[in-house]
Amino acid sequence: MNRLNKAIDLVTEDFWVSRHSYLQPVAQLHALADTIAAGTLNEDPDVPIWDNYVADFQQGVPLLESSAVVIDLAIAARTVVLLIQKLASGLPPGKLAQETRALDSELRCDPGAPRRAVAWLLDRDEYASACPGLLRYLGWTALARHLHPVVSAFAGWREDEGWLHNYCPTCGSRPSMAQLVGTDPGRLRLLSCGRCKTRWRYRRTGCPFCENQNDHRLAVLTVEGEGGLRIDYCESCRSYLKTYDGEGSENVFLADWTSIHLDIIACDRGLKRSAASLYQVS
Repeated sequence: MNRLNKAIDLVTEDFWVSRHSYLQPVAQLHALADTIAAGTLNEDPDVPIWDNYVADFQQGVPLLESSAVVIDLAIAARTVVLLIQKLASGLPPGKLAQETRALDSELRCDPGAPRRAVAWLLDRDEYASACPGLLRYLGWTALARHLHPVVSAFAGWREDEGWLHNYCPTCGSRPSMAQLVGTDPGRLRLLSCGRCKTRWRYRRTGCPFCENQNDHRLAVLTVEGEGGLRIDYCESCRSYLKTYDGEGSENVFLADWTSIHLDIIACDRGLKRSAASLYQVS
């Protein structure tokens, strides 16, 4: 058993990146954007009145798509603008800095652009951005920070068995990753949203994309030296989901960007990523 397997509960981001040096650039961007977002937020959204949302919840309507509750995202829109503005002035010269400045310009030149951009991030409206991939990543970095109090309160309110859908109960996104927790025979599978960071219960077996429940159509691809990470894929639809088989290092192993190399391995084997992602792998 290698060192990573022995110390799986003690894995830190620095340790993981040191073993996967090609992740260094995205790790630096992630750390910088997250730090700026944390320092930019100064007002939390109001937690919804859950009694108003019960009927929609039972019908499978994600929280942010429900008309029964109001979550003010105007502050989030301003936070997106400030995050991009501060990042644009702090990056060294290069392509990323140029694209960030282009985003900064497009969002600040049109007073209605931030509101439309947030609506686009939530799949509610169209928005033509010069750098859609970067906007999606930076926008959701700010939104996830802003929504954290709501996501935490929501997790404490809902029952695990109350939402077994294959999409996020908060924002409606398809899961970016999965996690296996507990011990047999009562192990549970949680799905993890790569956008708003919500985690929710799902059936232990079955594909969360085509929802095929035939156990014999599911397969597991393990990668040597990757500790608790593996690739679960459906032999029916060929969709895969990166899975953390363990507990204690969720901040590292459910971050999605920390396992981009597993996406490349999956694609090389003819599998397709049906999961939502803030990181494009071609």
